[in-house]
Amino acid sequence: MDLARNHIGLLHRPALIVVDMINGFTDPKCPLGSYCPEVVAHNAELLTTFRQKQLPVFFTTVVYQNDNQARVFRARINALNLLTEDSDWVKVDPRLAPVNGEAIIEKCWASGFFKTDLHERLKASGADSLVVTGLTTSGCVRATVVDGLQHDYPVVVAKEAVGDRNEQAHLANLHDMHAKYADVMNCRDIISYLEHTGVAS
Repeated sequence: MDLARNHIGLLHRPALIVVDMINGFTDPKCPLGSYCPEVVAHNAELLTTFRQKQLPVFFTTVVYQNDNQARVFRARINALNLLTEDSDWVKVDPRLAPVNGEAIIEKCWASGFFKTDLHERLKASGADSLVVTGLTTSGCVRATVVDGLQHDYPVVVAKEAVGDRNEQAHLANLHDMHAKYADVMNCRDIISYLEHTGVAS
């Protein structure tokens, strides 16, 4: 049975965190990838709205610069070794390319917060809440959502803008994140909130 919980939603200056929408995850030719055009399209819609409202946008990618980084993680999932700094797999999908100096946070583990400066960048941007999108729901999205909560941000997961190679894991993690860590909201409701509520630009 799920615990009783309160809907918090977004506050006055939400930031968008686009988790690992990189070629290695959006291209099924990569062992780490999947075919997810709907997820890409919903991310594009959210990016358009956040940019129109001049709200903070951050991307994450996974990049390994030497063999000592995330050794255990990479020992478990050998395909991660493809994500080297000289590889096209680590680049943001060109359909979602960052603009106007939007930051790309390089990470070695699942969470966008772990051993990165994402929290400091969020504070500097004035962000007071988060919308999290990307790949994969059960992995890097979930880890980023949990760490967002643990940094005291209200977190919203954009339901159609996240995806997973495993549909059962996707659905189970959406349910679990909504039960404990975040509000799972439809993209149209997030966009409506940003367009019709007094968010601070």
